[in-house]
Amino acid sequence: MSKSLYETLEVSPNASESEIKKAYRKLARKYHPDICKESNCEEKFKEINAAYEILSDKEKKEQYDMYGDAMFGGQNFHDFSQSQGANVDLDEILRQMFGGGGGFSGGFSQGGAGGSRRTYSSGGGFDGGFGGFGGAGGGFHQEPNLDIEANVTIPFSVAILGGTHSVSVNGERFDIKIPAGVKTGEKLRVRGKGHAQNGRKGDLLLKITVAPSPEYEREGDDLVKTIDIPLYAALFGDKIAVQTLEKEIKLKIPQNTKNGQRFRVKGMGAMNRKTKQRGDLYLKVNIVNPKVEDLDSELVEMMKEKLPKTI
Repeated sequence: MSKSLYETLEVSPNASESEIKKAYRKLARKYHPDICKESNCEEKFKEINAAYEILSDKEKKEQYDMYGDAMFGGQNFHDFSQSQGANVDLDEILRQMFGGGGGFSGGFSQGGAGGSRRTYSSGGGFDGGFGGFGGAGGGFHQEPNLDIEANVTIPFSVAILGGTHSVSVNGERFDIKIPAGVKTGEKLRVRGKGHAQNGRKGDLLLKITVAPSPEYEREGDDLVKTIDIPLYAALFGDKIAVQTLEKEIKLKIPQNTKNGQRFRVKGMGAMNRKTKQRGDLYLKVNIVNPKVEDLDSELVEMMKEKLPKTI
């Protein structure tokens, strides 16, 4: 059975959760549109994110492991996405296929220069070739439930700093307020944005998923970011510029800095929604060694002679 989502993340079908996460972070960083400038980077980045959304979710992964690429009409995932057209909304299609029986589905679509909007629709689910992916039932004599339940994925930066996120329900588009420090699994209630009937309006209940970041890891209320520094700064010390989620800061690197060493920036982590205190940002050093062939030949000979050969 063909399983192209594993091929997209360059892992085997037997890969562990940590191996899948590690592969995703590597590829997401490589093909992120802010880093990769080749023509196919954005398309590749979307495929990587869609593959990770399924393989990092236990229930979705179990469904995909059961049916494989049969869920895409027998095509591999790349060909399936290409067959949907240039403006294909991969996230929405996948959510409809795996979303379950609430009859409500969510998707991701580009909106404006560099921006994003999330679109929802109420009604039946997407028929992924097996049936049963969506569709709502209800008892004839039951009180109508006017609430709408849905999953929504928000950008990592919005989850950390707070902000607004655009959604569309029943043809109405509006912004929802995202509190700083929100975590995956939390639920937000938006009053009066559910179904309407006989003068009554239900609520919109959103279950939050925070999109992973190719640059940051969250450890409780703390954030960890790996930064590259030149060998010169590690040996002799220097000040380097580091772009954080909020602003650019100057970090003082002391001499004799070791690879993997962490530097703490107080109060630039995630907000704790209970204590209203922010965690810290830890900058983890990755020392980038120069290529020997790029060094001055006399310096190379001197280093060969003078550098210690044992630790």
